[in-house]
Amino acid sequence: MVMIGPLIVAGVVVLILILFFSFVPVGLWISSLASGVKVGIFTLIGMRLRRVIPARIILPLIKATKAGIKLSVNQLEAHYLAGGNVDGVVDALIAAERAGIDLPFEKAAAIDLAGRNVLEAVKMSVNPKVIETPNISAVAKDGIELLVKARVTVRTNLERLVGGAGEATIIARIGEGIVTTVGSADAHKKVLENPDDISKLVLSKGLDAGTAFEILSIDIADIDIGRNIGAHLQSLQAEADKNIAQAKAEERRAMAVAKEQEMRAYVVEAEAEVPKALAYALREGKLGIMDYYDMQNIKADTMMRENIARDDIDAKKILEGDKSEQ
Repeated sequence: MVMIGPLIVAGVVVLILILFFSFVPVGLWISSLASGVKVGIFTLIGMRLRRVIPARIILPLIKATKAGIKLSVNQLEAHYLAGGNVDGVVDALIAAERAGIDLPFEKAAAIDLAGRNVLEAVKMSVNPKVIETPNISAVAKDGIELLVKARVTVRTNLERLVGGAGEATIIARIGEGIVTTVGSADAHKKVLENPDDISKLVLSKGLDAGTAFEILSIDIADIDIGRNIGAHLQSLQAEADKNIAQAKAEERRAMAVAKEQEMRAYVVEAEAEVPKALAYALREGKLGIMDYYDMQNIKADTMMRENIARDDIDAKKILEGDKSEQ
């Protein structure tokens, strides 16, 4: 019974020490002191209370101090609480300092919070990047299509990285410049002979304005001859003209058929008046019965002659058909 009390006390003390060392990063505090970074133990405890992982702040601070960059705990902690990548920003500051690039912490933090990789941007400032465009279709004045592929060497402009346009804008502007240059050429052969004219004209337009990059050079990697757009358009125009002419001819034919039907209707209407006129003439005594019979005989004789002529024509066709078969 006498030994139980000291054991309980010792257990409580051990438990308190375990909780203390798990909550208070004493090891991190000692490492910071050994690295020449003065951070109070209560500052680390405050980070725990603010739900900030102390290692995410202290280790980048030690790295910056060893690199000769002066940063404060409050700066790094504020950037961490804003959702930034503290370690990436410190690495970018160290890379910029080694490359002789003036990059303040505030600008680096702003670039990081804007969603851009600040370390990659610093690296691209030192080592320019080559952007290759897809095949861009452009048509010269002679109607020949050219497929142009360009390589654009760009360097990050840190001053315009926040709010500046990205690679897609650069590619779109390069494509617009290529289409304009090729389209203004009188013949596609001139473009093939002097492809550097495209580079010079496009580069002189200042296509990097408002973007996060600075264009260093534009090189034409490949030019291929595509389709004969002019001939194709002429063929389509000819086909359209033919269809229009056919439609107009069909319209005229339909009008002629309608006119013919109308004239036949007039003829039928006029023929319907003949019996009435004959009856009227007979009633009024202007036409005798013998005159009427003579007219009927003439009509029958005419019909007989037409039938005989038609039979002769049919017989002639049959004879000609038999000769062709032989």
